[in-house]
Amino acid sequence: MTTSDDSKISEDRREALRYAFAVGSGAALASALTSPASAQASPDNTLDRIRANKVLRIAVLPGELPYFNKDLATGTWSGFSIEMANDIAKLLDVQLEYTESTYGNSILDLQSNKIDLGFALNPTPQRALVVDFTATVFPHPFGAMLKKGLEAKSWADINKPDVKIAVDVGSANETVARRFAPNATIKSLKSRDEVMLEMSSGRVDCVVNALVLGLTAIAKNPNLGTYKILQSPSVAIPSSMAVRREPDKRWRDFLSVWVDYNRGIGQMREWFVKGLSLANVKPEDVPVELNI
Repeated sequence: MTTSDDSKISEDRREALRYAFAVGSGAALASALTSPASAQASPDNTLDRIRANKVLRIAVLPGELPYFNKDLATGTWSGFSIEMANDIAKLLDVQLEYTESTYGNSILDLQSNKIDLGFALNPTPQRALVVDFTATVFPHPFGAMLKKGLEAKSWADINKPDVKIAVDVGSANETVARRFAPNATIKSLKSRDEVMLEMSSGRVDCVVNALVLGLTAIAKNPNLGTYKILQSPSVAIPSSMAVRREPDKRWRDFLSVWVDYNRGIGQMREWFVKGLSLANVKPEDVPVELNI
């Protein structure tokens, strides 16, 4: 190996150490110290490419509050995931480049090298076969939107034949409802809109869904009732960021350290509550049980 190669490896290692110190993480420091020199010198990896091109490419999902919101008048993006992306870009001293996508297409966009980072994705076993995931941003809890007058704290409270539940067919909401309230009368409908119509018309007693869906729906239409995270057991699916699968794991590992650090100092919850406010969800309406 030439002297210039040695110099480049040393410089890359110093850069990695600087980022480790920047987020105050021993895990990042250990990763930087133990990464193979050949990986540090490789130009064909996402982290080096982002820093060389000064651009971080991310998927943005129109209308998916609290994660993404686009101002149609100005074209400006905001939301929980945008707050995260802005902080990562600032730390790396790069600009953001947006690609409009969907949850499902974010995975395909990563595989085809259209983006470097996908947000608000559940790390399912099927997805984990084709992309890598960072540390959990937050465990997304499930519960129920309850009609006015209906009280429920646990899944047992709605797991009764006389309780009518609406869910959107084929979704995680339906899976959770059928697993934890199998004795209820469950109506599977084609879309979220149909589910909300059933609820608003009083044809069902509750809607089983993830916290974000419940909170934003009730903020839009308070007459739907109240939202409650149900317990016994606590049910949550991880929400993470996804990256392209590659031999060099520095990009994934850096993001995992960044996630853990910002969760630890309470920054993630602050960004999350700010994103929910774009959907008119008040901070006091965010359940204290939410672990973010």
